[in-house]
Amino acid sequence: MEMTPEKMKAKGQGSVKRAEPGGGARLDGMTIGYFRRASDRLKDGFPDEEEEALFVQNVLLEVKGQAALVAMDTTGSLALEKLLALANPALVADVLAELGGATGSEFTGVACDRCGGHVMQSAVRQAQRWREETPAQEESDDTQPEEEHCGTLEAQVQRVCGVFRQNMVKLAQDPHGSHVLRTLIQVLGGCLTPDQPAPHRGHRAKKDRRCESELVDFEIPTSFWWELKHLSDCLMENIKVFVSNTSACAALQTLLAVCHRKRPILCKKLNKSIMGYLTSLSSAPGLSPLLVFMKDRAGSHLLEKIFTVSHNALLRDVYRNHLRSQLMPLALHPIANFTMQSLIAASSRFKLFLKIFDELMEGFEAILAAGHIGVVVQMAEGCVRWEERQGELLQRLLQAFHCCEPASLQVSCLPLFLSFLAYEVYYNTETAEGDAGTQAPPRPLSVCYHGSRLVQALSGFKDRSVLMNSLHELSPADLLTLGTDPFGSHALQSLLTAASDKGRGKILRKMEGMCVDLVCSMYGSRLMEAVWHSATVGQKQGIAHTLMSSESRLRSDRFARHVWAKFNLTSFQKRRGDWVEAQAGQAKKKKMFRDILD
Repeated sequence: MEMTPEKMKAKGQGSVKRAEPGGGARLDGMTIGYFRRASDRLKDGFPDEEEEALFVQNVLLEVKGQAALVAMDTTGSLALEKLLALANPALVADVLAELGGATGSEFTGVACDRCGGHVMQSAVRQAQRWREETPAQEESDDTQPEEEHCGTLEAQVQRVCGVFRQNMVKLAQDPHGSHVLRTLIQVLGGCLTPDQPAPHRGHRAKKDRRCESELVDFEIPTSFWWELKHLSDCLMENIKVFVSNTSACAALQTLLAVCHRKRPILCKKLNKSIMGYLTSLSSAPGLSPLLVFMKDRAGSHLLEKIFTVSHNALLRDVYRNHLRSQLMPLALHPIANFTMQSLIAASSRFKLFLKIFDELMEGFEAILAAGHIGVVVQMAEGCVRWEERQGELLQRLLQAFHCCEPASLQVSCLPLFLSFLAYEVYYNTETAEGDAGTQAPPRPLSVCYHGSRLVQALSGFKDRSVLMNSLHELSPADLLTLGTDPFGSHALQSLLTAASDKGRGKILRKMEGMCVDLVCSMYGSRLMEAVWHSATVGQKQGIAHTLMSSESRLRSDRFARHVWAKFNLTSFQKRRGDWVEAQAGQAKKKKMFRDILD
């Protein structure tokens, strides 16, 4: 039987019982059951928005007067999070007002609670809807006469900001309060990570790793700009805490990311202040304090973010006064090598990259031997912008993978780069003593994440002949393995789209027998779509002709049926002349736009 708001109210009674003195307060069993049923009803959905709005309003009436207790209960908080995401801004403002109490001081206890912190985040996130019109509240028979409104959601967020400024150190260092602070910073900046279903308690890390590029922008009231400025000033007054404490440091990194995206002038000021503080700290004579932070687990994360959002002058100053002649020890360090990757990536837009590259090339093989291949990949990706260093890097890679001399070995470089294995290891030419005349068969083609990224970077070099020659040497079976691998498909896509029309055509002819298997694969179908956009009309005809032979399989496969539609193969089958004309028109438009951009 469907559970209506009225029936739920009758069953749950909205009652909250308090425990014995000294034992705190908690929701009783009936109320917990009520909110559990409310969560289930929200999960089932509603036939229309009006019924959903009525349900949300009625359940929030049960919360009124006991918002803090509900927010800090495991079951109640999960229901409240969902309700806040659906409630109109006025109702969210009312809940926030109650959570803060008369003076707002109660925000601190809720934000630092394991469950309450999630509710605070959900409530603050709704500030992105501050422009929504607030529907008039209708009086009903079972409600009290209309009370004074608690204020707009904008005002309540400002109230939260005031409390956080007053209790900045405590809240920033608390693992739960820090998450609320990060959400608050994003809201004040006007950008949020996409809303997702609430994770299980204690599993926030995955959500927080989402990159800055995934932030979604929204318009904010003018007051939020000033609140962000005041919050930033308060944070910088306590910079020692935000640099040394892990939870607080994560909030500082969020502030830098948001300001880099929305307030570049403020970001530049923050970067300068933070670096000024870090470099002023005492260290061993002749040793820059930045070297200590780069080798520290918490400090290295902060410096990674600072390098990522820094401008040329700051990066140049850091290199000249603190890191010059120290790059190799840092690149070999188990923690500092990650910070070095951020420095290389950030400097790739500036001439500073050339100095960093030259210094690191002195110990290139030592970096590879240490297993810090992320540093090598970043060097390769940076060289895409700097043609004058591409030849040197490729030569050193061939030497490091033992396929440089004689020149005939260079055609084997692609499988080595993809797997990050030396020639002797990959081809099993290292034999036991007394077995010098035997050679085991090479291992199957394998691809690792960094190997794929390296090949993608090398495919952007001006001279790709060595790489393309190695690609032509791969067997059809190896090409199929590469095309259906989650990492390898990206590498093969880069190679095929960067190849000349003649070179791409040669590879596509070798892949004719596997096109059907590719488009029926999750990764292969994405690869074929990317190749399709860069292929000539003649190459598209060849692909379409191959796919037509397996129409029934393609139409029934969950990946291939999308390829069938995007390639417009029904038109190719029934109106081939029109299909060819349409593809030729698209190719002409692409060439025209490419000529304009060039």
